[in-house]
Amino acid sequence: MLAEEYERGRLFFDSQDYIGAARILAGVVAAAPENVAARLLLARAYYHSAQLGRAEAELRLILERDPAEGYACLLLARTLQRQNRPKDAEPYLRLHAAMTGE
Repeated sequence: MLAEEYERGRLFFDSQDYIGAARILAGVVAAAPENVAARLLLARAYYHSAQLGRAEAELRLILERDPAEGYACLLLARTLQRQNRPKDAEPYLRLHAAMTGE
């Protein structure tokens, strides 16, 4: 069942096995591409396992579908910064700040 696979992916993520979590969550996202929570957790797993290109791609998909997803803005900015692309990160940091009042 998909919910069980998501929970299994979350367990791997919580135990800091980000590569294992990404493998599991990629299957969940493939089966339910509209599931923002699974896609966001997958992006986080990619980010923490230094798969920055994949994290960026997932985060951009999330923001295409839901431009008001504040955490995705912040994580995309951090992902771009880790790729040494601070100029690309600036608009997402500003968006996040506007959404959260920071």
